[in-house]
Amino acid sequence: MIVVENIVKQFGGFRAVDGASLEIAEGSITGLIGPNGAGKTTLFNVIAGVLKPNSGRVLMAGEDITGLAPHELFHKGLLRTFQIAHEFSSMSVRENLMLVPGHQAGETLWNAWFGRGRIARQERALAQKADEVLEFLTIDHLAEEKAGNLSGGQKKLLELGRTMMVDARIVFLDEVGAGVNRTLLNTIGDAIVRLNRERGYTFCLIEHDMDFIARLCDPVIVMAEGHVLAEGKSDEIMQNEAVIEAYLGRGLKNRAAS
Repeated sequence: MIVVENIVKQFGGFRAVDGASLEIAEGSITGLIGPNGAGKTTLFNVIAGVLKPNSGRVLMAGEDITGLAPHELFHKGLLRTFQIAHEFSSMSVRENLMLVPGHQAGETLWNAWFGRGRIARQERALAQKADEVLEFLTIDHLAEEKAGNLSGGQKKLLELGRTMMVDARIVFLDEVGAGVNRTLLNTIGDAIVRLNRERGYTFCLIEHDMDFIARLCDPVIVMAEGHVLAEGKSDEIMQNEAVIEAYLGRGLKNRAAS
């Protein structure tokens, strides 16, 4: 699905991503791990079109998508969520979902004047789809709640729900577990697995919670100092001496030995 070839992203004299290459297989849930400053989020931003690389390229299903804008990638089915959820806080949860699909009838002045019936039909269809998404995510009871009132974990579920309002092919999740309690994290994990198995979503996720990574991800890709250090199954990564000694630290080493 995604091939990253020798991406370099430099900020002044600092190379945040330094010749990183990796592949994300279609239908996989791929984990991307590493310490703060490893270049993970910067690489995500390059793939998702938020940043343009200094060199290297990104392919999606064989097509060179290097440097395309996020809205162009959105229409190709490549979506990205953020560590800090972005919601329209004064709008309801349902309304937040209904805003996602592009090219809505109500966006044109002509339709606003003369196509009110078409707009109403489309809004009913979008509301129905939003309710189906909320039921899938087990947060349908929050449909009328203001999005700004949601907990951190509920906002992460809402972001995941946004990807379900369009025909997503691959979704990049940046620290989906950050600030989320264990119960909601399990709910998010269940939703990711179901979307992968039942709807064919491909996922790549940055996460520091190794238990969450081990439960969901195969393979796991390790970054350090801007490049890819290792790749394998989660248990292999936890036993990899180069990974442990380089940057994952004594905590993971002790877990691997236990």
